[in-house]
Amino acid sequence: MLFHEIYGTYFQVVSAVLAEAVEGTLTEKRLLELVREKAFAESVLTIPAALRDGSWPLLDRNLGTPIRRRPEMPLSTLEKRWLKALLLDPRIALFDPPAEGLEDVAPLFRPETFIYFDRYTDGDPYRDPGYIARFHTILTALREKRKLRIQFQGRTGVRHSKKCVPLALEYSGKDDKFRLLTLEGKRRTSVNLGRMERCSAEEPYDPEAVEDIPQGRRETLVLRLRDRRNALERALLHFSHFEKETVRLEEDVYRVTLRYQREDETELLIRVLSFGPMLRVTAPERMVNLVRQRVERQLRIGD
Repeated sequence: MLFHEIYGTYFQVVSAVLAEAVEGTLTEKRLLELVREKAFAESVLTIPAALRDGSWPLLDRNLGTPIRRRPEMPLSTLEKRWLKALLLDPRIALFDPPAEGLEDVAPLFRPETFIYFDRYTDGDPYRDPGYIARFHTILTALREKRKLRIQFQGRTGVRHSKKCVPLALEYSGKDDKFRLLTLEGKRRTSVNLGRMERCSAEEPYDPEAVEDIPQGRRETLVLRLRDRRNALERALLHFSHFEKETVRLEEDVYRVTLRYQREDETELLIRVLSFGPMLRVTAPERMVNLVRQRVERQLRIGD
């Protein structure tokens, strides 16, 4: 079943009370606090009394408990179906999440349930055995703080080979691609995983030495947003992973300042253009010109 009384408020409150009783930290004051925080207003008259007088034989007079372990709530059928649906995503599968206990569970939905209209169709080959092996090698290097030797094909088709320190993995929802942020000497770069041909973990490196190297130079983009058709909420969601500042200028007009790395510029530009007239670039002039060039190119294509 999707719903059961054990997931109700009373069970949740008593579970929290017993968790502290097992640790030996439960007091009369804390008991009342937990009931007030997690239950209904009138519950403070019923739950503590039932626990004290033995109607619910879970606590003794000293607010101890015969239970030896902290109570844990089992997953509901709905939660299991949700987890099973997430595990069907080939991107999540790259991280090898455990699926024990979900073998006979029907997924709540499947990846093909959704049709994406706002991202590129040439995403990374998530089911390719070679791609999966390279992804796992990168994860191992990140976790064990090891250097990587990678061979990849550049944007112009030229093959490159380099030894670098892996910093982090990033995913672009617009491109549907992963990229690896790396450090070569004191220069930070990024490589799309889909362009990699070989990848191997090398010797360990000193994490503290990497932390002392400053971040690369960030760019600033200033936007003027008119809040029509829920544009403000959509923009804040769209640009949620960028450092930003939003200032209200008029009743429905806002100034949004974004800070980004230069390698994110193309994706950022595409996202800005997707808002149409609701979002206008005001600075820097270089970005204003890039927007103008993109729009003029689209007009020529349309003609």
